[in-house]
Amino acid sequence: MMLFRSEWLKLVGASTVGSLALGFAPPSQAAVALSAEPYTLPELPYKPNALEPVLSAEIVSLHHDKHHAAYVKGLNAALAGLEEARKKSDFSGVQALSRALAFHGSGHILHTLYFANLSPKSKPPSGALLDAINGQFGSVEALTAQLTEATNSVAGSGWGALVYEPLGRRLLVMQVEKHENQVMCGAVPLLVIDAWEHAYYLQYQNRRPDYTKAIWSIVNWDEAGRRFEKATAA
Repeated sequence: MMLFRSEWLKLVGASTVGSLALGFAPPSQAAVALSAEPYTLPELPYKPNALEPVLSAEIVSLHHDKHHAAYVKGLNAALAGLEEARKKSDFSGVQALSRALAFHGSGHILHTLYFANLSPKSKPPSGALLDAINGQFGSVEALTAQLTEATNSVAGSGWGALVYEPLGRRLLVMQVEKHENQVMCGAVPLLVIDAWEHAYYLQYQNRRPDYTKAIWSIVNWDEAGRRFEKATAA
């Protein structure tokens, strides 16, 4: 758990670090400590079988240990390639490397968010987030209906996301295609639902709507509320 929290803090910072995927809170005036260390795969915040029967231990293990790990590996490879390009002053491959950086980097960040916003002890949203949801969408039911449909209908492989947009100070539901397409710069992700087939196919086959209906019973609204309070306090 401590490794997961440490990795999570490296990803989201203390309301200071920007993100390639959906964005995080804008930096403060304080100095930001930068890291040159490779990205690492965070541990799950629960045992693989903790989300059953909604998500089987096999799905969670494969999703985390294989798919998420592959994005971490791809992200580090892209960074190494860009470092090598700088050393050689040869930027002929920078377009492909930049695409790989965005794809794998966003994949790593979104998966870290996804596993954090699931819990075997789900509770309804409360506090400031609940007030914001009611004010923006009318009710939690209206939000979940929109986010469910956004996740079900995202083109190809992608994500549904509840985000906070700081410029307009509002909550939005967004569709993310792949990991890095169709996003709004600066928006802070609060809750993300993975709609790639590897997230559900072993258990739900091609029935994505069954998966998105079931997943609401294991959503960690406390985590989404924590992110919302951090985003709005920045």
